[in-house]
Parts: sequence; C-alpha cells; structure tokens
Amino acid sequence: MRSHEAGAVHARAGDRGPTWLRTPEDPNELVSHLWASSVSKVDGVLTVAGESAIDLAEEFGTPTYVVDEDDFRRRARAFKEAFPAADVYYAGKAFLCVATARWVADEGLSLDVCTGGELAVALKAEFPAARIGMHGNNKSVAELRRALEVGVGRIIIDSVEEIARLRELTAELGVTASVLIRVTVGVEAHTHEYISTSHEDQKFGFSIAGGDALDAVRRVLAEPGLELRGLHSHIGSQIFVTDGFDVAARRILGVHAEVEKVFGVVLPELDLGGGFGIAYTTQDDPSTPADLASGMLKIVNDECAALGVRVPHLSIEPGRAIAGPSTFTLYEVGTTKSVSLDGGVFRRYVSVDGGMSDNIRPALYGADYSCTLASRTSDAPAVLSRVVGKHCESGDIVVKDEFLPDDVAAGDLLAVPGTGAYCRSLASNYNHVPRAAVVAVREGEARVIVRRETEDDLLALDIG
Repeated sequence: MRSHEAGAVHARAGDRGPTWLRTPEDPNELVSHLWASSVSKVDGVLTVAGESAIDLAEEFGTPTYVVDEDDFRRRARAFKEAFPAADVYYAGKAFLCVATARWVADEGLSLDVCTGGELAVALKAEFPAARIGMHGNNKSVAELRRALEVGVGRIIIDSVEEIARLRELTAELGVTASVLIRVTVGVEAHTHEYISTSHEDQKFGFSIAGGDALDAVRRVLAEPGLELRGLHSHIGSQIFVTDGFDVAARRILGVHAEVEKVFGVVLPELDLGGGFGIAYTTQDDPSTPADLASGMLKIVNDECAALGVRVPHLSIEPGRAIAGPSTFTLYEVGTTKSVSLDGGVFRRYVSVDGGMSDNIRPALYGADYSCTLASRTSDAPAVLSRVVGKHCESGDIVVKDEFLPDDVAAGDLLAVPGTGAYCRSLASNYNHVPRAAVVAVREGEARVIVRRETEDDLLALDIG
C-alpha cells in the first residue's frame, strides 16, 4: 500500500520495524550485497574504489550520488555475456548522463531512450544512433523527426496516432523507419501497482484482449515507410523471478505466431523488456543475469517449439539492474530527535541534508532503503531509526526503518546504497533545493560527471 503523504505508519507499542529487519550484532558492518563491488569500510569509514566518504564529502559536498564506475561497467558486461545472442539495451530512464552513455557504448550495449531529452544526451555522448531504440507513449512530431533524422535503430510504436505521424514523417524525409509494436500482454508483475506496466488498464501499448495489437500490426504493415521488426513487451519493474516473464512470453509469442498465420509475415525480433530487480534491503534476493538468461531463454525456446515458429532475435532492457547497485548517496546529518509515541515507545529521527528532492521513491512508491554510518566507527548500541530529509513535508522519508548507532549526531555522514536508478532521474527542485552532484569513482580517482546545481541555476530560469 502507498504511504500516506503525511507520513508512514506510526510505531505501536513493541514495534521493532518490519518483520524482515533484524537487529544487527554490529551496526557498523556492511551488508555487502547491497553495495557496489568496491565498497568497504576501513576503520569504520566507508570507502569506494579507494576513495573515502570523508574525502568525497569534503571535496564534492553533500548530498552527492557516488558511482562506482567499474561496478556499473561490470554489471553491463554481465548482461551482455549472459545474453550473447540477444541485443541488450540499457534503459536510460534509470539514469542517463553523457558519461554513463559512453560507458554503455564502450561495453557494447545498445541504449533505450524515451524522450527527446534522453536522445539529446545520447547524441551528445556520440552514441551510435543505429544502437538507439526510442520508446514513449506520446512521442511528439519533433521527437520522432529528430529520431528519424539521426537514424535511430528502432522506434517502439505505442499508439495509432504515432503510426500516422511516422507515415507523414517517413514520406517527408524519404526514409524507412524500423519499428516494433508495444503489446500489453495482461500480466501484472508482483510489484507495486504504480510500477506494474503490463496489465490492461494502463497507458502503455496495444492490448491483446481487445484485438488492438493485431490491428496495430495490420496498420503498420500497410505503411510503405515502416518496417515492422517485431513485438515488444514489458511487464513491470523490480521483478525478482521469471514467472511473470513466462506468462508474458507465452502471450506475446502467441501474437507473434498469429501475425505469421494471419498476415503471412515472419517477424524477426522480439523484445521482452526489462524490470529486473535489485537488492535495496536484506529482504531482497535478486537473480543474477546468468540465471535470468537461463530462465527466459528456456521459456522462449520451449514456447516457440510448441507453436511451431522459429525463435526470433531477442532484446532485453536492463536499467535498474545495472545502474542501481553501482551508486550510493552520501548525506550529512543535521539534526536528531527522539519522539515519544503511545505505549512508551519512541521513534528516533535522523535528519539529513537531502531528502525527497534527491530520492522521491520512498514517498512515491513506499520504497524501502537501508543505510550505514559512513564516517566513523561507533560502539553505541543499535537503535531503530528513521532517516528523513530537510523538506517541508512529513512524508519526506529517506529510509523508513534502519538500525543505526545510538550516538549518530550532527556532522556524521550517512550513506544509502542502491540509489543509482530512478533517484537522480526523478530528482526535483522541491523547496528550491538545487539538485545533487553525481561523482564517478574509479581506481582511486573521483570526478564529477553531473555537477551540483546552484542557486544561480535556479534563478536563471526565473525571468521575474
């Protein structure tokens, strides 16, 4: 259920947080699978690729998103190696800047964008246009024109209006557009309602149940400027098992086979989307790319054999699974307080210098995160705490429940893992707070890849 905008559920007598959260024997220890591969603690100080959190805070300020570049690259390579015969499109919506686009290109992946702005970043990075796919449920004429002009490799069609727009643009520009049709397969992944994107009642794609998908195929095949390469499916986000993909693949391959039967057309490609989950807390147990590949490829091969159709060339679209674990957000503590509740219970609040402007997911989705004291070792006992931001909003929660040392105080640094996806991408200027910097660390060297906003940046848009 969604958290109320005024705040999360209050503590009850004897409340020790969620059932999955265990009191740690040592609150200074890291839960290693939540962090990038080079993150560790040295004498209690968090380090990443040889750089300490203290040095990073002094040089770049807080809050700051800290990216382990080698970890990002390694996760990208893992998907490429697990799906050697497929096209792996990094989902730029998770997090995209010029530097990460170049990392993705270097590692041999393709890139999925869903707006003109994301396309502009890709082009600024000189990403090969033929390896770019363009999504979006409401692509403008200007966005489609630019995509065609630069020669993006494929466009995923999401509406009848888009077919008409592409008809006119391909005729105007004298080009042929390679396209896929996004199909809504009626599968709701086991995830939060707002990030389940493949059940029927939602804005994306053409439904199977209503016959819209086959009608879209018919319309596209009738357009001389459109080359239909295949179908596309996406069932949601933060998915840990292949069960949902099993049902989705069966349904979309059913449409794939029906297209061949009804129209006599063999579609050469199939995109199964992304949504692969990561570990935000100890309750999460994500699959490896190799395990995902094993399960998904078996599903596709078995179903194609049952339908008597050839196996199409596959594409997948990991985003969060590459960017998410590679990054943590570094904060400085500003205030702490203990609030008395009913039944003699109290809640420990730790306020940091960021909040919902740099991570809206807890407020938007009720997302859970964990954190650690990053600047020193503490001998104090672990106390159930709530880490909150500086914004004028009761629902401004960074970490809803976490055990932190009882002596956490102003000036301490806290680090929140798993913030590489949908944190900077969803960041805002709520309360006129400038957005945080993104710093990449590699082999003991740190550099800014997205600079911190300033008050001058905010005022530059305000023409008075």
